[in-house]
Amino acid sequence: MSCNGCRVLRKGCSESCILRPCLQWIESPEAQGHATVFVAKFFGRAGLMSFISSVPESQRPDLFQSLLFEACGRTVNPVNGAVGLLWTGNWNICQAAVETVLRGGTLRPINEVLGDLHHHHLQERLQKDQLLHLIKNQ
Repeated sequence: MSCNGCRVLRKGCSESCILRPCLQWIESPEAQGHATVFVAKFFGRAGLMSFISSVPESQRPDLFQSLLFEACGRTVNPVNGAVGLLWTGNWNICQAAVETVLRGGTLRPINEVLGDLHHHHLQERLQKDQLLHLIKNQ
C-alpha cells in the first residue's frame, strides 16, 4: 500500500520508500499528506526527493521536519525565514505555521496579515470617529 507521502505526490511507493520513514513523526494520515504537499510545492518534488536521498536513512525524518519548518518559516517570513523567527524570539510563529500546514490551512506572509489587521483597525477607527462626529453635531 502506498504511503501518504507517495499517495499525495502521485508517485509509486515500494517497500524501500524513502518518504515513508520521514512522515512517521506526524500522527494523522491527512497531516502527513498536507506536510508532503507543502514541502514538495516549496522545494519541488524532485528537490525534496533529492534532499532526502542525500542524507543517511537515520537522519531523513529530521531532515523532512527541518525542511517543513524552513518552508513554513520562509513562507510567513520571506526575508529571514525560520532562522529569523528563531533569532528574533518569534519561534512560536513558525510553530503555529507548521501546525496550520498540518491541519491543511493556508499560510500568508506576516506583513500581509499585519497589513490586513492594520487596515481593519483603521476602518474601525474611521467608523468610530465618524460616529463620534455625528453624535457631537446633534
